[in-house]
Amino acid sequence: MTELDSTLDPGKQARDEPIENQMTSRHKLILVLLLGAQFMLAVDFSVLNIAVPTIGSELGFELSNLQWIVTGFMLPAAGFTLLFGRVADLFGRRNLFLAGMLLLGVASLVGGLAQSPGMLLAGRIGQGLATAMATPAAMSLLTTSFPEGPLRRRALGLNGTLLTGGFALGSVLGGVLTELLSWRWAFLINLPVVALIVLIAPRVLSDTGERIRRRLDIPGAVAVTGGLVSLVYGISATERNGWGDPVVIGCLILAALLLVAFWFIELRSPHPLAPVSVLRRPTVRWGNFAGIIVISMPSAVVFQMTLYLQDVLDYQPLASGLAFGGSSIAAIAGGLLAPRVIGAIGGKRTLVIALAVQGLGLLGLLTVGEGAAGIYIVLAAVAVAFFGHAMGLVSYTVIATSGLPNEEQGLATGLSTMSQQIALTLGTPALAAVALYGAGTVTGVEANVDGVLNGMHLAVLVGAVTSLAVAALVAALFRPGNPAKS
Repeated sequence: MTELDSTLDPGKQARDEPIENQMTSRHKLILVLLLGAQFMLAVDFSVLNIAVPTIGSELGFELSNLQWIVTGFMLPAAGFTLLFGRVADLFGRRNLFLAGMLLLGVASLVGGLAQSPGMLLAGRIGQGLATAMATPAAMSLLTTSFPEGPLRRRALGLNGTLLTGGFALGSVLGGVLTELLSWRWAFLINLPVVALIVLIAPRVLSDTGERIRRRLDIPGAVAVTGGLVSLVYGISATERNGWGDPVVIGCLILAALLLVAFWFIELRSPHPLAPVSVLRRPTVRWGNFAGIIVISMPSAVVFQMTLYLQDVLDYQPLASGLAFGGSSIAAIAGGLLAPRVIGAIGGKRTLVIALAVQGLGLLGLLTVGEGAAGIYIVLAAVAVAFFGHAMGLVSYTVIATSGLPNEEQGLATGLSTMSQQIALTLGTPALAAVALYGAGTVTGVEANVDGVLNGMHLAVLVGAVTSLAVAALVAALFRPGNPAKS
């Protein structure tokens, strides 16, 4: 039976599946370990969002500096991901993963015991840097521990499910911990998990294949890291200063210059950080491009829906967070179903369907208004969107990491992780600017209910149309090298 035949008949594939495609007890232990770490890192991204005002008043943050509690995590998490993804290929994935976990433990302890704004920000920056180290290392360990095909699709499906659940659960968990115990537990809860992972990982994980014995491309590393840090800082600063602020414009211009310089450095480097041949692969380019939309639009729309629930329907913050519990269940279902769909119809078709479902779910939110029924529309439409979102997350990761040798999996997973971090940074301020324009307000002027609804509807429309447009582009223009695999 050919590989293409097996994708068209998943039942026959299951009956004929060879021993090497069956998950062993060691595979399951690797999954528990790596997915547990990934889930914890995803939670850390959003766990302090609801607690920010409480932290600010308790530690004496100035109002203008509160955003650094979030930005301090995002800058190193996005800026250093590609660099550490390649470092994992060069110097060992398991060692980098363990170093990231140890740094996460130290940073979480510093944040949990913080007595000043500086100490807390040091903890958050440390957590972001640990995420940049551990996430691509964990992803490359995952992809190299499971051969390309059904096993890897199953592993990436579970990973996508837990990532989506972690981002969604973070805000809820942060609210519960802050209200019932203390915001400090949002940091300290990491410590026992980190200790368990560090104790077990050396006995379970091993680097497959040989490390690449090459010098690190220092000019390329400086250019891409500087470019990504400038990009993330410029985007995050828009929430406070707006898109027309000189600092924002300067950061975005600097980011563009550095990233263009990175491309030319890689063309000429004898040992490139990111070989241009990899960056030019259709699976890498289209997978990561679609991944940015898969992640940025739903996360940004959830922020808009949170404002809607609180400003229009008068829900409390904790109740607003809990209202999205149904979307987490839908995301779990989408993530678990995705590997089977990919096996049946291929990654490209699955990605197109996922983006279309995501866009149609977001379109449903255009019907919400001032009435109490709006909560039910939000619950149903966001659940549909997140079902598509989770399927898209799995399919884009499968596409973006397929067809590459083990020695380049750190780079591939670094790119996909970088796409996730940039998407989470970009989506909310971009649609917030659209909503502000739609509301017809200026900075410092509070919009009335009609203004909030008008702005929210325009932001949701942009998110939905963007998702549907990218689905059409992928369907029309993406030509994977091996249709049986992609």
